[in-house]
Amino acid sequence: MAVFDRLSRYVKPALTPYAATDARGRKVSALPMIEPPVETPAGRHAKKQHQRLDHLAAAYLKDPNAFWRFAEVNGAILPDSLSEVELIEVPAPTR
Repeated sequence: MAVFDRLSRYVKPALTPYAATDARGRKVSALPMIEPPVETPAGRHAKKQHQRLDHLAAAYLKDPNAFWRFAEVNGAILPDSLSEVELIEVPAPTR
């Protein structure tokens, strides 16, 4: 079972960990941050109560697993951070 959707930016390339020192001075392994893909907004959507990003992705992009694209186009690291946002950008259907 895959952890990420097959279209996710985290699927390819495989990330190579590197050594880093945390705030306490401990040596830890870290993963590099991948540059986000360029998402073009296709418009805006005024969210209604109880509407989730997977509902919007199914309606606009025909793929409920593409909810993460809404986070990308809105500059959110975590999709849950958009739960209280009333007006959100909608990504273009194709990339």
